[in-house]
Amino acid sequence: MNRLLLIDDDQELCELLTRWLTQEGFQVTACHDAGGARQALVTHAPEAVVLDVMLPDGSGLELLKQLRGEHPELPVLMLSARGEPLDRILGLELGADDYLAKPCDPRELTARLRAVLRRTVPAPASSQLELGDLRFSPNRGVVSIGEHDVPLTLSESRLLEALLQQPGEPVDKQALAQLALGRKLTLYDRSLDMHVSNLRKKLGPHPDGRPRILALRSRGYYYAQ
Repeated sequence: MNRLLLIDDDQELCELLTRWLTQEGFQVTACHDAGGARQALVTHAPEAVVLDVMLPDGSGLELLKQLRGEHPELPVLMLSARGEPLDRILGLELGADDYLAKPCDPRELTARLRAVLRRTVPAPASSQLELGDLRFSPNRGVVSIGEHDVPLTLSESRLLEALLQQPGEPVDKQALAQLALGRKLTLYDRSLDMHVSNLRKKLGPHPDGRPRILALRSRGYYYAQ
């Protein structure tokens, strides 16, 4: 039974989603503000978080920022009535693994959560990918560039693993989305592009200034050797 932390100030919605998700096999802890969420993160050690953008005692985006600093690999799905593209982009830029606008179908939320949790299964401890100055251990979720360790979110980790498996060869966007997000991209869905953009920023360029991750029109993304 997966432990889930649900953070939303809409108590009626929380009760509805808690009943649904409990029936679907989740152990749900619900809280309605950022203060309660911070405490629940310590006491309940959730395996995934569903987080609303608007909270009564602060911004959910600020809480997401804190989460990413302290728990970079914890899967976070943003759930908010503010479904505008800019809000989605901000959430993804700050490291959310996925985003759903309210009102949402509980079945879709369940499917997204199961998809992201499937990707938390650790890789064998011995597996390590090396290319030039980059060393990556998928099971740790940390990439080493030279002497520096860079923590990655779950989605970023899965993305980098897929790209390093075949450096120099483009990986189709839909294939990457399935690997990194656990689902197919929908029309006008920029989730994958935002995760790639975040990963690029974290990795920085090659020592000679060349970008590490490049896009090939109509073919996808690839890691440049």
